[in-house]
Amino acid sequence: MSVSQGMPVAADRAPIGRTSYTMEWLQRALPKIVLAPSFAVILVVVYGFIVFTGVLSFTDSKILPSFNWVGWENYVKLWGFRNWITALQNLAIFGSLYILLCSAIGLFLAILIDQKIRIEGALRPIYLYPMALSFIVTGTAWKWFLDPGIGLEHTMHLWGWESFSFTWIKDGKMAIYCIVIAAIWQSSGFVMAMFLAGLRGIDNEIVKAAQIDGASNFNLYRRIIIPMLRPAFLSAFVVLAHLAIKSYDLVIALTNGGPGRATEMPATFMYSYTFTRNEMGIGASSAVIMLMMIASVIVPYLYSELRGGKR
Repeated sequence: MSVSQGMPVAADRAPIGRTSYTMEWLQRALPKIVLAPSFAVILVVVYGFIVFTGVLSFTDSKILPSFNWVGWENYVKLWGFRNWITALQNLAIFGSLYILLCSAIGLFLAILIDQKIRIEGALRPIYLYPMALSFIVTGTAWKWFLDPGIGLEHTMHLWGWESFSFTWIKDGKMAIYCIVIAAIWQSSGFVMAMFLAGLRGIDNEIVKAAQIDGASNFNLYRRIIIPMLRPAFLSAFVVLAHLAIKSYDLVIALTNGGPGRATEMPATFMYSYTFTRNEMGIGASSAVIMLMMIASVIVPYLYSELRGGKR
């Protein structure tokens, strides 16, 4: 009697076991199933078009893609264009000043706010607000402010300061610095937030020990606190460098690459030759150069982060 009753029990357990295994498999596979469509779209739309752009850079594409292979001809032509050399020179000026001054101003603001001042809660949103704006809005606002006819110079004249002159935005040699000013205004608050997070992460015991040893505030920051902010400096450099390399909308809104080609940047050069001058092969080759610039900044950073994580 007991044997005959035991067989249905074993039969009942088998479906329960299969159901439990199915549920476990679904729990493990569900994240992959949910992320698969997004991953496929990113793979095609982002990396697929990166590869496609690289292919176009070796073809004689004009207004439409062409697959007539010309090898390195587009790259040879690219480095022979004076506008491209001007764009690289402007990028060097803009990028170096942008990264250096943003880091310095951001660090200063972070140290200021880290002093536990009463109005910290009000100052942080004020400094971070510009980063919430698009570069188009920033460029347009600064164009109005710097325009001699309606901006700062015009206002000073209305107030009686007739000799005041500020025409950088109309000066081919100084216009690039107008872009630097606008970009620093927008990004300094973001850099401040990065440094402030780094400052708040420093162990107070280290600071107290240095103060007990008689270290002045200047030496405390120079020898202890700032060196400990190395990860924040590295992160800020990577973010600012890639923003500088791909700067487009701020330049278009503020100067449109002018006066003349005085504020031409690699991104504006790429757009101009691809969609205005119908030289898609040249534009694609400039885009590949920009990609290599960004990769030269991001890849070492990712390598150092992954290497540090393994340690």
